[in-house]
Amino acid sequence: MAEPPGHGSTDDAGRRRRGAAAVWEVFVVFLGLGLTSFGGPVAHLGYFREALVGRRRWVTDASYVQLVSLCHFLPGPASSQLGMAIGLQRAGIPGLLAAWLGFTMPSALAMAAFGYGIGPAGGTGTAPWAAGLMAAAVAVVAQAVLAMAPLASGPRRATIAVTAMVAVLVAPAPITQILVIAAAGVAGLLWLDPSVPATDAEAPAARIGRGTGAACLIAFGVLLVVLPLATSGGGAGWRMIAGFYQAGALVFGGGHVVLPLLEAQTVQAGLVGPDVFLAGYGAAQAVPGPLFTFAAFLGFVAATPPNGAAGAGLALIAIFLPSALLIIGVHPFWERLRASSAATRALAGVNAAVVGILAAALYTPVFTAGIDSPAAMALAAACFVALRVWNAPPWAVVLAAGALGASILG
Repeated sequence: MAEPPGHGSTDDAGRRRRGAAAVWEVFVVFLGLGLTSFGGPVAHLGYFREALVGRRRWVTDASYVQLVSLCHFLPGPASSQLGMAIGLQRAGIPGLLAAWLGFTMPSALAMAAFGYGIGPAGGTGTAPWAAGLMAAAVAVVAQAVLAMAPLASGPRRATIAVTAMVAVLVAPAPITQILVIAAAGVAGLLWLDPSVPATDAEAPAARIGRGTGAACLIAFGVLLVVLPLATSGGGAGWRMIAGFYQAGALVFGGGHVVLPLLEAQTVQAGLVGPDVFLAGYGAAQAVPGPLFTFAAFLGFVAATPPNGAAGAGLALIAIFLPSALLIIGVHPFWERLRASSAATRALAGVNAAVVGILAAALYTPVFTAGIDSPAAMALAAACFVALRVWNAPPWAVVLAAGALGASILG
């Protein structure tokens, strides 16, 4: 029987409506997560599992674990990449963008608003409340170092971690961190032999062809090389955008580990004062969602008025773009990659180096700029006890530190 006229177009319209509904659903779900996911990337993984595996069953537990492994293997913010990967499986590339926008928008708007309130670079960052946020940042980073310490357990991993810390402290430059990460990957490949338990988890349901994946991986590499060259003759703001792309492309571990790279691209470049930088970093602990939205604050305060909003938007896109390209690019090839013992060994070395890099960041710039008096040290210690012993949520500790700073650090 002949197909009725217009039948094909009706089916296409129906698929488009279903696709649009799926994208909207992804956005709404991740917007809710972006408004409520306090506690940093490790806590985010728990929120995601409860919402996406437990309540909605968008992916199975086995697939979820595999996607978590993928996102920890790649550089960039693991929780944001996990959201992108699940959005990609749920509704294709539009779903990836919807998941990123929903999860990122609440904290990005809050950080840009904070940038508007604190003023331009070098402005009101030394206010007592800001000093309280800087003291809280010391406690938060110290807690992060301890939480990640198991990644450097054992003599060989500990040796990699300490070597990385010493190298970054002795030669504090962005290129040092890149070289340390690369060397740690090689050391892990040649020197480490972690046990890799077998798994029968199903492969991620990739919706991306290998050609598209390869194109995204090529774009990732080309931008990493070309952006610094293309912006070398431009203004400081454009050079900062290139730096943010590098930070998003090269930092392993996500979260707090991006701190030294961003500090090098902004404070060391003279775009943002160290007091303003740490005040913004402290404020980033008080908002839900990904810590990488700290870039929105830096882009806002570093931009020449009245271009703060544009600076925040460009900085945000620059730091998250590498993650999107990597998730789309690696997705079709993940099944083969996850079975590689060589990749697992290299990642173990990189993870150990990440602990060392973060330990170096705890000393400088965090401790050296955040602790300038006995009262600030006492406040940082109290924040650490609240986080470590009493399991207080970081956002509450940071807000309390800002309030206490206004009264005892004035």
